[in-house]
Formats: sequence, C-alpha cells, structure tokens
Amino acid sequence: MGLTVTPVKPGRGPAHAQIEEWLEGVIARGRLAPGDRLPPERELAGRLRVSRMTLRQALASLERRGLLARRVGREGGTFVDEPKLELAGLSALSDQLRGLGLAAGARVLSAQERATTPAEAAALGHEGAVFEIRRVRLADGVPLALERNLFPADAFPGLLEAPLEGSLYALMRERYDEVPIRAVERLEPTLARPEEAEALGVAAGQPLMLVERLAYGPSGRALELSHDLFRGDRTRVVWETELPSQP
Repeated sequence: MGLTVTPVKPGRGPAHAQIEEWLEGVIARGRLAPGDRLPPERELAGRLRVSRMTLRQALASLERRGLLARRVGREGGTFVDEPKLELAGLSALSDQLRGLGLAAGARVLSAQERATTPAEAAALGHEGAVFEIRRVRLADGVPLALERNLFPADAFPGLLEAPLEGSLYALMRERYDEVPIRAVERLEPTLARPEEAEALGVAAGQPLMLVERLAYGPSGRALELSHDLFRGDRTRVVWETELPSQP
C-alpha cells in the first residue's frame, strides 16, 4: 500500500485531531479500503512527526467510531474496518438488510413458552403465557445483533413450531390476522457482557446499542416486547426529522 503521509502542521489544531481528520478523509476517498492495514505505529508516527501516544489517541478515536479495527497477534495491526450499516430504526431488520443488498438470517438460541414476569405483563398488558425467542441476527452470515423477543402466546398460536430462522414479521404476516404495525423503540449505549460478547463474536466490554421495543397491532394491542443488542461497530441508526419552518 503506497500511502502518502503529510506531517502534522503546527498551528492547525491538536495533532491528534489533524491525524483523525486526515485518516478519515483518506478512507472516505477510497485511498484506504476495508481490510487494508495501516503502517506500523512507530513508522506512521515518524512519518507524521508526532509521538506514538498522540498517534494512538487518534487511532483510538477512529476505532470507537468504527472506522478502524485493531488486532493483536502475529497477523495483528491496525486495519480499516468495514463500514457501518445505516438502519432506519431497528424493527423489520430482515427487510432493511435485504434493502442494503445483504443476506438476512438468524441463528436460534432458544425458543420456549413461559409465564410473564410482573414487569413484562405490565408492558404487554398481558398476564398469560408468552413465547420467548432468543436469536443471533446475521448479515451475510456475520453476527449483527442479539435478540430476545416476547410475544403473547394467544396472539400467535403455533409460532414455536414454525421456522424461526427468517423474518418473524414476515412469518406473522403469512399466518396471523393481527401483526405488529407500529413500534416504540428506546435506544441507549451499553457494554457487552461475556455471554453476549460470545454470541456476537466480539470482545467483552465492546460497545453495544441496546434497543427496547414495544410493538402494537392495528387494534392497539401490544404484540411484541423485545430486548435487542446491536453491535456498535457495525450499525448506525439514521432518522430524518422535519424541522419547523417558523422560529
């Protein structure tokens, strides 16, 4: 890889910010592609005329943003990461992934019928049995999210006997009269616990995006309560908001 490196210039802002801006531009212009490895830190710091500590500050920021990935071992180093998937909300994930040209899939971890907890019953407005389905969602075979879905059992009889590796919403549209059409989603950052990290193929402590979703059918009944964990290094959520025309 022939990478042209311009040394950091005094008086143009913090050195680490200059490095971050330069690398982001190089990646955006395609001079560095996903999978490309950056020069070793000692070499790159020398060419930039900065300390390795300053360089590491810039690299760590780009890693948090999902532009770079650092690997250890004989074949380790700092690599340009795959771009994040931009999602418009986080429900109907299979439809969104197919729209991005990716193969959507799921690996079922467990599927069972059980009683609700008091908190679940309050959220769903349903004190009877629920179906709990835990799955790892896949994009082109790569783990993207860890899902735990709860559905009122009386609303979807026979659901657990159906194939659960595809889109649950598509399955519901085919088999049932009332299906989720509206959802309230709450997002917050969290960190991967060991069992979650193992399921998603990431390191423990890696940033995740927690999504709690309550979905409703046409009648207004709550039909789904979900607790989803999306990989922070692979996903970005995008909203479009209409701004008021008058101050």
